[in-house]
Amino acid sequence: MEKIAFNDLGAQYRHLKDEIDKGIADVIDGCHFISGPQTEELEKELCRYTGRKYCVSTSNGTDALLMPLMAKGIGEGDAVFVPAFTFFATAEVASFLGATPVFCDVDEDTFNMDPKSLEKQIKRVLEEGKLKPKAVIAVDLFGQPADFTEMEPLCKKYGLFLIEDAAQGFGGAIGSRKACSFGDVSATSFFPAKALGCYGDGGAVFTDDEEMYRLLVSIRVHGKGSFKYENVRIGLNARLDTLQAAILLPKLHEFDKETQHRNWAASRYAELLKGKFRVPVLKDGFFSSYGYYTLKAESDEQRSKLTDGLKAAGVPTMVYYPLPLHLQKVYAPLGYREGDLPVSEKLSKTVFSLPMHGYITEEVIDYICTTLQNI
Repeated sequence: MEKIAFNDLGAQYRHLKDEIDKGIADVIDGCHFISGPQTEELEKELCRYTGRKYCVSTSNGTDALLMPLMAKGIGEGDAVFVPAFTFFATAEVASFLGATPVFCDVDEDTFNMDPKSLEKQIKRVLEEGKLKPKAVIAVDLFGQPADFTEMEPLCKKYGLFLIEDAAQGFGGAIGSRKACSFGDVSATSFFPAKALGCYGDGGAVFTDDEEMYRLLVSIRVHGKGSFKYENVRIGLNARLDTLQAAILLPKLHEFDKETQHRNWAASRYAELLKGKFRVPVLKDGFFSSYGYYTLKAESDEQRSKLTDGLKAAGVPTMVYYPLPLHLQKVYAPLGYREGDLPVSEKLSKTVFSLPMHGYITEEVIDYICTTLQNI
């Protein structure tokens, strides 16, 4: 068995080498490294893919989350509701602006924000009267969209600005609606490990609101006005490099084929592991891009045994995320305690992810599953 990669970017590059190399060469030849024509082309193609009217490419996924909050003027005294079981950036952007992240528990099967926990936290904040509920950032964890069928009406009920954090969800769908088409605004990341990743940092923001789009375009380049040296608001330097856009274009063209392959791989994993391990659960009508394939162990101890056994057999694994956000040291002043969000806390001790990418082979999957069953 050859060396197993957790996410084999080399296999993808070998498959798309001619297109990627040509794209890079074209950028270098044209010497338009910032806001070049490939960037505009990518934004148009991303709009077509997601069904959104507007796309603003960004320097990374964190800025893609930060910019809409800046556009809405969210800051001190505002509450931004986020799931406790996700990457730090989802909460960090609220804190960066002086707002307070309010952590919600997640659904044990899908790993995504639990709408019941969200409403409970909204009511608690309203009753306490210390913060003003302003926004919700719902994450599409591991490839499956959050439950926007419940989340969108809930946010309308309470007048909250809804952001879809699709950093892991690009390519997923609910019915005919694709990830990045939900909420008032959606954001994604093109970090190399993502299902659609570039060769550095990158991201994008999507909206159907023209006024929001114009604000995002301004914020992306130092709050510019009608020309480069007119600044009408505080902004960021958050542009996507043209080289990264050129790399993403051939990857986007191949993306649906790779997503089909990841779905085949997920089915193969489930076929071999179901009944013996707690495999991912897909809600009815939902489609996952399976950027990650995540199992649940029965306990922290069992997870360690399984991941150690896999490592010894040459199988890499990852644990997303070993410490839920409400228990991170930086958020200790908010007063959360162990037991406050039990599902997130349980998942942080039991989940682990297996190798998954658009070029994984049946031989590799069968080897991983056989190894797992023999530990």
